[in-house]
Amino acid sequence: MIVAKFCFGENGGAAGFTVRGHAGNAPAGEDIVCAAVSSAVYMAANTITEVLRLTPSITEREGLLTLCLGAEQTEAAQVILQGLWLHLTALSEQYPDFIQVERGA
Repeated sequence: MIVAKFCFGENGGAAGFTVRGHAGNAPAGEDIVCAAVSSAVYMAANTITEVLRLTPSITEREGLLTLCLGAEQTEAAQVILQGLWLHLTALSEQYPDFIQVERGA
């Protein structure tokens, strides 16, 4: 299962996310849930770093991507993070056995 956990700052805005795991919906290379999540997460991360030119802390390895923004950067990235939250939540409603979205501290 893929677990996406969003963290929120003191002002209530999203400050980052961690997405980990594999959907297990189909064999590797054929899993549409994994592909949809990966595409959305990388689009959000790339937009934050390459378009907005923010410098979050990012950890990336097989089955894991974590992005954490500093307090001074969270406001600029809100629309992107909210869009990712909405997209992953919609996927979790469509594929509840394969993806879970959580709100963290």
